[in-house]
Amino acid sequence: MNNKTKSILYGTLASSILLGVYFTVLTLVSGWSFTQKQFVDYWYFVVSLAVGFGVQIALYQYIKSLVHSGQGMGKVVGVSGTTSTVAMISCCAHYLVNLIPILGVTGLATFAAQYQVKLFWVGIFFNILGIAYMTTKIYKFKKHL
Repeated sequence: MNNKTKSILYGTLASSILLGVYFTVLTLVSGWSFTQKQFVDYWYFVVSLAVGFGVQIALYQYIKSLVHSGQGMGKVVGVSGTTSTVAMISCCAHYLVNLIPILGVTGLATFAAQYQVKLFWVGIFFNILGIAYMTTKIYKFKKHL
């Protein structure tokens, strides 16, 4: 398997896992019908975040294969991947109030519900930054060859 094919495979797998986490958490917290409604309402955000994360994983895998070490880029993938996951799960976080009646969690859940779309945009922004960073690194590496 060549480097590009392996990178695409890793990216596709990462996107699928992130979508799996989204559907699992939403279903466990709020039920399948709510999960379906949320996905229908916000599919463009959810899919964008998952694809962006997958692209970052694919780029990371590709550059790693080029230089045999990520040179700190794993941190970029980790931060933006975490942001993507948090943004996608934020659409159900306010329903955690039903499960955990703790005042602090209620405040956090209310915050997440109130700023849900903004959190989606933050996740997309971090995805774009991560993709730009790794694309720049690949370009610079190939330029020096």
